[in-house]
Amino acid sequence: MLHLRGAPALSGSRSSALLRKIQAIAPAVTGLSAHFEHFVQLREGTDRLDKNGLEVLQQLLTYGPRASDAEASEGRLLLVVPRPGTISPWSSKATDIARICGLDSLARVERGIGYRVEFTGSVDITPILHLLHDRMTQTVLHELKEASALFVRSQPQPLKTIDVLKRGHDALRE
Repeated sequence: MLHLRGAPALSGSRSSALLRKIQAIAPAVTGLSAHFEHFVQLREGTDRLDKNGLEVLQQLLTYGPRASDAEASEGRLLLVVPRPGTISPWSSKATDIARICGLDSLARVERGIGYRVEFTGSVDITPILHLLHDRMTQTVLHELKEASALFVRSQPQPLKTIDVLKRGHDALRE
């Protein structure tokens, strides 16, 4: 899996507004930054992109505002990505575009947002997670290497029928 950091994911005003909401819940939070993080799965049998392929990929993934040198990557990482086992609409379109641009060795490109949360002391981040992601379609990871779970493919399980009309809640619990 390749990892490429992208542009800031939030404008200055959106970042400030989000920080204020977070601080209302967790006053010890002192700073927040957010960048797009791109993850690339290569086709089986391919271990890396050649120099030209990497340049094309970097050009494709360079969009949005430019990061300033003042933006630090300090603080605790909260990486918001699509739920493992799903393929986001962004991924489908980005993968198609990459292949049209000649990057046939790519199997899939996926994008997440890496939030860096700075705080003083210790903070329980659980109460603020709902401000950063949609738990129905996204998950939060705490390390970049955990993003490899985005590309894990599991075997479909056999269909099971549960007769809830006859057995009710007990059948569901079982």
